[in-house]
Amino acid sequence: MKIAIGLLALIMLLICNTAFAQDSTKKGNLTITGSVDGYYRYNFDNAKDSGRTNNYTSFTNAQNSFELGMASLKVDYTIRKIEAVADLGFGKRADEFSYNDEGTMAAIKQAFVSYSLSDKIKFTMGKWFTHVGYEVPDAHMNRNYSMDYMFSYGPFFHTGIKMDINANSNLGFMIGMANPTDFSTASFAKKNFLAQVRLATSDSKLNGYLNYVGGNDMSDAVVNQFDAVVSTVITSKFNIGYNGSLKFVEPAAGSNGSWWGSALYFNYDPNSVFGLTVRGEYFDDEDGVAGFGTNLYDFTLSGNIHIENLTVIPEVRIDGAKDPVFYKDTDGPLPSANVTGSFLLAAVFHF
Repeated sequence: MKIAIGLLALIMLLICNTAFAQDSTKKGNLTITGSVDGYYRYNFDNAKDSGRTNNYTSFTNAQNSFELGMASLKVDYTIRKIEAVADLGFGKRADEFSYNDEGTMAAIKQAFVSYSLSDKIKFTMGKWFTHVGYEVPDAHMNRNYSMDYMFSYGPFFHTGIKMDINANSNLGFMIGMANPTDFSTASFAKKNFLAQVRLATSDSKLNGYLNYVGGNDMSDAVVNQFDAVVSTVITSKFNIGYNGSLKFVEPAAGSNGSWWGSALYFNYDPNSVFGLTVRGEYFDDEDGVAGFGTNLYDFTLSGNIHIENLTVIPEVRIDGAKDPVFYKDTDGPLPSANVTGSFLLAAVFHF
């Protein structure tokens, strides 16, 4: 911890010394972006107002209901080497994303300040989306509207400080220190270490990220998660994405456990108006770290219909498990189904 505090002090000294040497009279650039999304979801096995949705992933926990997702507004101001970002979100999606926060804090998806020491080194302090995983919280940045299991049971965001190093266009690194996963405030010694390695081919058709987050969580458990994301461009109309993640948990008392998952994304865009994405995911939680105690999978087919800045997403999803975890509308307190199917229709607008 003393080394980490010393490193933090050195970083802040470098930032301050360089920042005071800049010309503060130059005007900066202001960018405002945002998005709005909503959806309707219908689960075929549990349609009769039972209160059970057969949904175990983030942001789409509804049954036979029209739902508001999130209204977002992002303000980005850049002046010379300094960037400040405030990214606000309102709605159920934002509440689930910042599930440890209350009041106005829950509306802050991201809030950070960055300083570029050079064209290769940048420091960032604040709250930002996690670097772990293929999927992201904002609906307009995903091709599937529903989320996978790895996203739902991995980190959402980090609050801390990080350093990005871009060695060249093909190689980059990130290291950082943050509060325990998904905590905007944490007035205690527990902290997490963050790391990432970025690799790319010279033509940028193959990109890979090796990600890590580890440290103590709020229950004093030691958590280590390793993650890989790979994307490759096959043709101008077809590309493939891959995400694999492995999370180890060593609790303060009890047995160690882990979960791992793997997902493939096949993205096809025959033209600028219509696209298709197929996601296939396997999620192994035999140890019950995520609360299942069994293995699950999801197969999701999503259409992307583009009308200017509006994307309409019709989606069919099948979820399955080794053991019964899904409910039929006639079930009592225990689930009886190993497989369930859902239809979803989403509208996502961004500007």
